[in-house]
Amino acid sequence: MMTVKLAVIYYSSTGTNYKLAQWAEEAGKEAGAEVKLRKVPETAPQEAIESNPHWKAHIEATKDVPEVTLDDLDEADAIIFSVPTRFGNMPSQMKQFLDTAGGLWFHGKLVNKVVSAMTSAQNPHGGQEATLLSLYTTMYHWGAIVATPGYTDPVTFEAGGNPYGTSVTVTQDGNMVENVEAAVKHQAKRTITIAEYVKKGSQ
Repeated sequence: MMTVKLAVIYYSSTGTNYKLAQWAEEAGKEAGAEVKLRKVPETAPQEAIESNPHWKAHIEATKDVPEVTLDDLDEADAIIFSVPTRFGNMPSQMKQFLDTAGGLWFHGKLVNKVVSAMTSAQNPHGGQEATLLSLYTTMYHWGAIVATPGYTDPVTFEAGGNPYGTSVTVTQDGNMVENVEAAVKHQAKRTITIAEYVKKGSQ
């Protein structure tokens, strides 16, 4: 097996997408990849964070997780994103980071990166599919290779059946409704496998 460099990049306000990212990280390591787990910087006003005890607690709990840099994008063979949905779109924190990648894009540094994404929302039709598709639009501009899970394994159906990427419904108490761990790990390993094919073919 060729060693794939995987970057798992997430934004999470109260912890759901951090957990999804951790499962992807675990699967990546199990598959023999060199894995980096990175969070995007928090840009919300402090008063908004302070008003939500779950948000404040999550930021404190993950203070030691390194923040993503453009070098993490540049060095990766594969990238898995995990973000909550915001009105059927990615959160502004992730969008702001992606908007800083113009220099890498201009110099062709993002071409043929193998990318995949996961998301969460508070109800089953809360914009999960639209969020993933909106994030993938940026990847198409990069010239990246989007590796969705599709229906390549029965775990996708058990997790709710989203072919664009694993998505989960989260209650007001922050609990995941569907059991998506296996789906996340399948998606991560599939992404790494495709990255292996690409990396092998380019050498």
